[in-house]
Amino acid sequence: MIHALFSGVITFFIAVAVGSPIVNYLRRQKIGKEISEYLPEHQHKAGTPTFGGFIIWLPTFVVTAVAVDWWKHQSILLPLGMIGITMAAGFVDDLGTLQHRAQKGLSWRFKITFTALFAVAAAVVLYEYIEVESINIPYVGSYSLGLFYIPLAAGIIVATTSAVAVSDGMDGLAGGTTLIAFIAYGIVGFIQGQEFVATFAFIIAGSTLGFLWYNAHPARVIMGDTGALALGSSLAVIALMTGQWLLLPVIGIVFVAEMGSNLIQIGYFKLSGGKRVFKRAPFHHHLNLIGWAETQVVTRFWLVSIVAAMAGVALALEVPD
Repeated sequence: MIHALFSGVITFFIAVAVGSPIVNYLRRQKIGKEISEYLPEHQHKAGTPTFGGFIIWLPTFVVTAVAVDWWKHQSILLPLGMIGITMAAGFVDDLGTLQHRAQKGLSWRFKITFTALFAVAAAVVLYEYIEVESINIPYVGSYSLGLFYIPLAAGIIVATTSAVAVSDGMDGLAGGTTLIAFIAYGIVGFIQGQEFVATFAFIIAGSTLGFLWYNAHPARVIMGDTGALALGSSLAVIALMTGQWLLLPVIGIVFVAEMGSNLIQIGYFKLSGGKRVFKRAPFHHHLNLIGWAETQVVTRFWLVSIVAAMAGVALALEVPD
């Protein structure tokens, strides 16, 4: 556990160190994000540099190569691979959200289809090679799912990736909530004796903390889908590697609320002929419009995430051997 914690600490300092030159470079190149016209209350953020996800992932790859015995635990290459794939897709999408650019970002259909293809591949690896094809139910026990595990695991990866990306809409929101979730799964991994999983989770937590140094309100940089898609996909894979994926909706309750509000809004809008349940979706925008300050929304979502993470870890301890 000491090794895992120190790995996270070191990654934090590296992320803070590389963050400043990255932000300064993005500013010099005028790589600013365009804010949707449907978010007038956030127009003051237009021009804030995006691609902040690189502050998370560059230190993560460097420290993982040194701190994790990946040649002994080759399964760690799976979440690393998913980070690389979804980060690349996020980078292309972020290019289309820049100010004064003619091209548009990737459509949500393409992003889901793209993620789903690689999610199926990841699920096959989890089933065939890592052999974590079970469901762990608190107070009940662990049960093998057989081949049904593959579509289920793929669906979890796609859903988590999308939900984290949807949550990325306020300074510190996606970063803070994923940080808490990674710490929770790091603790779960350590309890299980999977120290390499715990180390990797704390490495991502440390780099995300370093990113939050620059993303704290008012943000100097935005993670963009370069950060958010990869955070979501890697969180899902780590949850699946621990076998405690059933607790992901608990530990990631904010992501469930955010994605759920989006689906409810879209579904009700279509069924009702244009009516809305929320003033705006996802849920953090609704709260902002009914009077919550951005910092209040983010801080309270962090608090909910901390309580949910505590509950999730507690439930993980209640799975009988």
